[in-house]
Amino acid sequence: MSELSEPSPAGIPLRQLLMSLGEPLVELQAAPAGLDVLVRDVAILDPEDPATAAPGELVLAIGARGRAALPALRAAGRARAAAVAVKLDGPGQADALREAAAEAGVALLSVRRETRWEHLDALARAVIGGPDAPDTADHNVGDLFSLAQTTAVLTGGIVSIEDTSSRVLAYSRSSDSDEVDDLRRLSILGWQGPEPYLSKLREWGIFQHLRTSDTVIAVEPHPELGLRRRLAIGIRAGAQPLGTIWVQEGAQPLAPLAEQALVGAARVAAGQLVRRRRELSADVRLTRTLLTGLLEGSTGPQSLATHLGLDPHRPATVLAYSAQGSDVTRSEVTGLISVHTAARHRGALLAPVDARIYVLLPELPPGLPMATVRDWAQEVVDAARDHLGVVLRAAIGSTVPGLAAVPGSRAQADRILDAMGRGGVVPEVAALIDVQAEVLLSEVLALLQERPALRDPRLAALAAYDLRHGTRLAESVLAWLDALGEVRVAAQALHIHPNTLRYRVRRAEQLTGLDLAQPHQRLLAMLQLRLPPEPDH
Repeated sequence: MSELSEPSPAGIPLRQLLMSLGEPLVELQAAPAGLDVLVRDVAILDPEDPATAAPGELVLAIGARGRAALPALRAAGRARAAAVAVKLDGPGQADALREAAAEAGVALLSVRRETRWEHLDALARAVIGGPDAPDTADHNVGDLFSLAQTTAVLTGGIVSIEDTSSRVLAYSRSSDSDEVDDLRRLSILGWQGPEPYLSKLREWGIFQHLRTSDTVIAVEPHPELGLRRRLAIGIRAGAQPLGTIWVQEGAQPLAPLAEQALVGAARVAAGQLVRRRRELSADVRLTRTLLTGLLEGSTGPQSLATHLGLDPHRPATVLAYSAQGSDVTRSEVTGLISVHTAARHRGALLAPVDARIYVLLPELPPGLPMATVRDWAQEVVDAARDHLGVVLRAAIGSTVPGLAAVPGSRAQADRILDAMGRGGVVPEVAALIDVQAEVLLSEVLALLQERPALRDPRLAALAAYDLRHGTRLAESVLAWLDALGEVRVAAQALHIHPNTLRYRVRRAEQLTGLDLAQPHQRLLAMLQLRLPPEPDH
């Protein structure tokens, strides 16, 4: 183990480290102790050194790819380290390492192959903020409440920091409630400016100035409205408005340099709000990564449950959506699904995976009727058609007793969507009970398509004959079989004369040697002729 300074006594939760490093560098493979375990320092394990670790360390297992990292995991577990980061040579190695990590009780992170270890080391140290961290911190930046209090001291006024929707993000303390005017009092109580006051500020052009200018604007007192004099400045990142800082004058006039202090405060606040947005975005990415891992069965349920405070032992189900060809962007469809689903289930989680969009409904009330979930999904399908012009298909996976069984619910939803994609008469929204026969038929056809040895070459030759000669013999035989030998019914479906259909069936038997009087040959023909034809080579 390389020489290291003493670990930071506090450390940061593994969750925060993952959010800061981000998916492009590392991916969580296992977190048996949860995501609140503290990471206090970073240690580099050289392949020439014995496998050792210390409590709270993130161990970077350099040079130990795949199974070669097993000693490092076991040593980290014995030492109560926080996590071990390794590089994988292939997907098959992850299973053994996850199992070892779970047994050792230590988190496992896989590092992207192209990531440089020294880059990861420097970033991790910067995030943890220990003695060896690079000097990148802005020591003048505190949290928003501290900033509000500091600004109040510098300006001699009463400060609030708001977002672009006039929601209060932070405010300074005031020792004398008599100094606070109605706008300030109502804003703090409701965490948002009251609309009658906001409309006046819009009428006076205050908000327009704050959105488009970096300068301080004064709002003169209006005793009839209960408004004292105040200064305001927009918080901006370039041309992007982020919010506003308001300074209300109290019993004493504002400080002579109040405007200058406000300009500095707005610049500091801009950095804070940009970081806050990035952290929220990182949290969304981490949640989606954990959800995708759970759906695919590559990440256990505890990581997601710990991250979001979910009960992993309550019922859950998976909905899967597939959009048919459309010019509407995937983000629009995803947004519509998320809004409508969240309106019905507060804890709904959404993750696009490949061409499909999955919704996990965790912590369902016991005994929730399937019809209720079907109605929720139908609302989404209807809204997509009415508002976006998009045709959605929705599949409802089985309701499972807990998060550990979620991959099975997702697999069932996929089976249903696969069957829907093969055509036939199916509803827009379906559970397995609605389309059991269609699902089984779809899977039999998929098996026939994947394994040519299971097909009857005579039927393949018939389909190829149609391709070469532009005939419709295979289609006619299938229609006749589907009609259970009723010639007139099949002929009507094909819009041909019954004698034409009789001729085509006889001609198909003559060309191939099939005997459609035999039940087994009829059964195989009903299946195989549903496959797309392949050219005869």
